[in-house]
Amino acid sequence: MDLNNKVVLITGASSGIGRQLALDLGKQGAKLILVARSEEKLMNVKKQIESAGGYAPAVWSMDVGDGGRIDHLLPQLLPEMPAIDILVNNAGFGKFDAFAEADMKDIEAMFNVNVIGLMRFTSHVLPRMILEGKGHIVNIASQAGKLATPKSSGYSASKHAVLGFSNSLRMEVKSHGISVTTVNPGPIKTNFFDIADSSGTYTKNIEKMMLTPEKVSEEIISAIEKGKREVNLPRWMNVGAKLYHTAPGLVEKIAGKFFDQK
Repeated sequence: MDLNNKVVLITGASSGIGRQLALDLGKQGAKLILVARSEEKLMNVKKQIESAGGYAPAVWSMDVGDGGRIDHLLPQLLPEMPAIDILVNNAGFGKFDAFAEADMKDIEAMFNVNVIGLMRFTSHVLPRMILEGKGHIVNIASQAGKLATPKSSGYSASKHAVLGFSNSLRMEVKSHGISVTTVNPGPIKTNFFDIADSSGTYTKNIEKMMLTPEKVSEEIISAIEKGKREVNLPRWMNVGAKLYHTAPGLVEKIAGKFFDQK
């Protein structure tokens, strides 16, 4: 797929992967719709894209976890825009706690953003993609959705749900000319861990293994261009996930100390 002039909607576009993806797609001539809670941060991303010679993006300030606001605004905003060629459901967050100590409000919030919000945006964009007979949906999941570790039960469960939804949706929309890509990154050097790991312990333990937003963005764009089904980063971590599904008991026994980094 040539990304020049393609209309791309990105949620969670004010920071991290979403921000980097917006900057990189802007350089390729994509016409962007950027969604996040902070209008100020979105405007900064918009200025950077324009300064680099890209099209001025549309900026929509909204919380992906606020279903009522999304259901109110998207039916008004989407008909005014050209058909969405690519939807990147990137918005998400995590909070690492042992389940016995976790606050159910945090877990509900993770599901509202990571799962329900992702599905809600998809439900608003998908009908027009079906009508157009083309489109690409990119759902940012996680290696945690394939291989759960201690203190990430709520987050891992939400990403398992994203993978299950994406795999089913892919088969449903294939006949309509629509592709679905899941992206499963390991830890990334972003502000994700400001909330997920407020103690800084996990970040310190795995800092050398962290991916950069630039690398993840590069891989996502390549997957969109090539129509890939799935992106797994880093590749060695995905090998571990495959081994786990083959022999879970053995992997837990051998790698137990490695898993318990939080």
